Formats: sequence, C-alpha cells, structure tokens
Amino acid sequence: MMWGYDGFGFGGGGMGIGMLLFWGLIIFGVVMLARGFGGSSGSGASVAALRDRTPLDVLGERYARGEIGNAEFAQKRNDLGAKTS
Repeated sequence: MMWGYDGFGFGGGGMGIGMLLFWGLIIFGVVMLARGFGGSSGSGASVAALRDRTPLDVLGERYARGEIGNAEFAQKRNDLGAKTS
C-alpha cells in the first residue's frame, strides 16, 4: 500500500500548495476590496480640486460650517477684496 497517495498524484505537497494559493487569493481579494472602499488617496483629482479653490471659497466653507460668524465673514470677505452681492 502506498502511503500519502490519494489517487490524483499530488499527495501532501500538492495540497499544501493548493491551500497557499487558496488563502493567498482570499487575502488578495480582501485587500483589493479594502482599497476600493477606502477611497482614492493617490489620485491626482483631489489635489487638483484643492488647488482650484480660491481663498473666498475656503472662507465661504468656514462660514457654512459655523467656524466664523457673520461679522467676521463680512470683514474677511472685504479684506479679500470680493464684491458684495
């Protein structure tokens, strides 16, 4: 009788390689899913969007978030030389 022979010719070594490939693919899939759902931190689009914002845009965002009040917003807008609408 031949020990370790399962009829397919692989024996114990083939099963070990198969398990490594199986778990490697599982880990690879999890990493790819995590990268996909994590956002694109390396893309140039977000850098370009930040570069295109003007100081008045940033001021308006701070006012909208409530970081600065109406009087401070108006003063800083005048300091930036923006036209009042």
